[in-house]
Amino acid sequence: MDLRLPGARWLRSRRPRRVIAAAAAVVVLAGAGTWTAVASDDAPAVRRADRVMAVGDGVRIDTSYFTAGPGGRRPAVLLGHGFGGSKEDVREQAEDLARDGYAVLTWSARGFGKSTGKIGLNDPEGEVADVSRLIDWLAERPEVRLDKDGDPRVGMAGASYGGAIALLGAGYDDRVDAIAPAITYFDLADALFPNGVFKKLWAGVFVNSGGGCEKFQPELCAMYERVAESGTPDAPARELLGERSPAAVADRIDVPTLLTQGQTDSLFPLGQADAAAKAIRANGAPVDVDWIAGGHDGGNLEDDRVRQRVRDWFDRYLKDDEGADTGPAFRVTRTGGVDSTDGRAVLNGASADTYPGLTSGGRPVPLTGDEQSFANPAGAGPPAISSLPGLGGSGGLAQLSSLGVGVSLDFPGQFARFESAPVAGDLRITGSPTATVRVESTAEDAVLFAKVYDVGPDGRQQVLPSQLVTPVRVEDAGSGKDVTLTLPAVDHEVQKGHRLRLVLSSTDLGYASPAAPATYTVSLKSGLTVPTAPGVTTAAAPLPGWVVWLPVAGALAALALLLTGRRRAGAPAPDPALADVPLQITGLGKRYARSSDRYAVRDLSFRVEKGQVLGLLGPNGAGKTTTLRMLMGLIKPDAGEIRVFGHAIRPGAPVLSRVGAFVEGAGFLPHLSGRENLELYWRATGRPAGDAHLDEALKIAGLGDALARAVRTYSQGMRQRLAIAQAMLGLPDLLILDEPTNGLDPPQIREMREVMIRYAAAGRTVIVSSHLLAEVEQSCTHLVVMDRGQLVQAGPVHEIVGSGDTLLVGTSTPVDEPVAEKVAALPGVASAVHTDEGLLVRLEADGTAPRLVAELVRLEVPVASVGPHRRLEDAFLTLIGGSA
Repeated sequence: MDLRLPGARWLRSRRPRRVIAAAAAVVVLAGAGTWTAVASDDAPAVRRADRVMAVGDGVRIDTSYFTAGPGGRRPAVLLGHGFGGSKEDVREQAEDLARDGYAVLTWSARGFGKSTGKIGLNDPEGEVADVSRLIDWLAERPEVRLDKDGDPRVGMAGASYGGAIALLGAGYDDRVDAIAPAITYFDLADALFPNGVFKKLWAGVFVNSGGGCEKFQPELCAMYERVAESGTPDAPARELLGERSPAAVADRIDVPTLLTQGQTDSLFPLGQADAAAKAIRANGAPVDVDWIAGGHDGGNLEDDRVRQRVRDWFDRYLKDDEGADTGPAFRVTRTGGVDSTDGRAVLNGASADTYPGLTSGGRPVPLTGDEQSFANPAGAGPPAISSLPGLGGSGGLAQLSSLGVGVSLDFPGQFARFESAPVAGDLRITGSPTATVRVESTAEDAVLFAKVYDVGPDGRQQVLPSQLVTPVRVEDAGSGKDVTLTLPAVDHEVQKGHRLRLVLSSTDLGYASPAAPATYTVSLKSGLTVPTAPGVTTAAAPLPGWVVWLPVAGALAALALLLTGRRRAGAPAPDPALADVPLQITGLGKRYARSSDRYAVRDLSFRVEKGQVLGLLGPNGAGKTTTLRMLMGLIKPDAGEIRVFGHAIRPGAPVLSRVGAFVEGAGFLPHLSGRENLELYWRATGRPAGDAHLDEALKIAGLGDALARAVRTYSQGMRQRLAIAQAMLGLPDLLILDEPTNGLDPPQIREMREVMIRYAAAGRTVIVSSHLLAEVEQSCTHLVVMDRGQLVQAGPVHEIVGSGDTLLVGTSTPVDEPVAEKVAALPGVASAVHTDEGLLVRLEADGTAPRLVAELVRLEVPVASVGPHRRLEDAFLTLIGGSA
């Protein structure tokens, strides 16, 4: 029942709790917890308490609890993390929600982070029961608002794995009051076994990112091995995954729900959110749906906008704020062309007052094509290529598709195709196209992969929207069978003069196909029906009425807007004095979105010269990532300016072509060689091949003969170096590397260090952000240390490290303990310890190096050298006051 009463929150009938018996166990706290504080100059301090909770059967769950501001009760939020991650992945969002007046509890799910136990893929008796225990704990907190005894006002949010647990939490525990799951599944069986076809690569990613099959519950491991070996999902496998899916409790999820789903997502496509929206709305709950530009296959995840919308959603349904703007019932991010200055997709929003579903406004598009036969090759190889797990980030295949670059591959003789006439006008597809075909197979079953291409007027350029395909298993196809195909849901504009091409392929790299050879014969039974969602309109503001009724005033106003718009858009003139300076940042500032007096970066200034390897250091929340994003033109500063070689940085600034960046890790096609991957990437940029300087970049990366090998044979270190080589294509004068040594072992880290040093040795500049202080000390020439958005210190590494109070006295011959004792007794000396190199002397506040040397000479100590001795870690902790 949906009651929207003035001054009252959304109400629903309160059923008796549907929590499993195991959830009734008492939560045991391991220790009193560790409290820390996270603060910025102007934002309220966030208090964080870390605790380990014992939840039975020897399982311990690692949690963090965040609050901020004055006392008093407030709503709570449970914030889940993605698969393969931990509670630390959502720390920043938790701190933001705490500052916005929520008590936030994060936790590492079973088998991840510091939590123990086996991974159960959100097992109702494991991970879901843990959620109820966490809610029990929140109900006892004096800071948390209660609806009644034992029932806290609580919302749940999270992405991917964390999104599914939010849906399941609402289904199993009536105390959950609102949820905001993102890019997640509603039915895991349908996600991994769509239409009876095994999504083998994504399933492998799941298992590997979880730490291997042995990290999972035995029944899950056995299921995976069985299906991976046969290539065919069986009924027990579907049942096992189905019972761990939100769809299993679809009739119980009746709370206000904000569903955010990714358009570039071959793991959990838009249909998963559609099924969830239908089920939850059928229970009478408010549901809003938001299709973002990114997903598991890459693209823009729109983090800032999505987090803002989640906060507004919780403000409305947890804080009872009737004025909170929860946004439209349906919103979709659309690609509005390509920025010619940097090749990035321009994103716009479109919305509707009601969610249209995936079939609204169906429009027939006739297809032509005779009956066609094609082969399923022995061993199902070579396979066609569409989407590919692991090719995430801004360089993913799906992102290239959104930019109009055709990157799919179908092999001759392994597919059938049917084509439309050129469309007479622009056609916007929003939802799932459908078509009916007749399929006949020389084998008992046929496995086909259906996809719709957007084909340009020349007939050659073809784009597979979001790189998505629909797999379908056709059983008993020996005598022929009519099959209605539901193609992947997309939001894609087909331009006038383009054609639609329906392709049915016998193979796809991401899925398991029958290994036995067969011949498939396919004919058309109907054309395409494409949904157009006519109620969805772009977010562009309409012309005001007075433009129509008052033409003169309208013309004058338009002219004024044009002139001011030009002034705003015009970039500051280049500064000739900085033409040879790779980077100068002056007075840089960036406020948090929800407040005018809270800063992520404040009054930041520093300069970087040619040939330097600059380390950007700071604890979590110091503003490093925000600074890098402003440097790359991804976000605009609120104050100050950034100049690269004298040119002011703004989104799309031409000078950004001189900047290379490695920020999220590149994905590669595993069956291609390292060189072929880089060549494919460079061709996708549209720039001349000669501008790539491929050989120079590869020489610096130092991959040698491995370039000719398939990337699937590479070690993690080799993949990282190949990713750096990709960032170095074109030999950018300024190279930005964000955590380039993540996941590498010590020898691989040493190799990465040498890559950075070699690159800068040619007069170029490298900026590296890393948490490995010892590595930064060895590879960087200069440092910028930030804390709480502000500059703490900048300068050469040796100056920052050498500003301590400990000196290393080198001696020409070893000294013994009695000599060390005499030195320790000298005025101004706090301690002295003999080492293999000589003496390690720590000075008191009034001690000085010259006076120490004079005393050592008097004692006839064979002094050969005197210098500062302090690790970068010591210097770093001193500079930031230990807040890391």
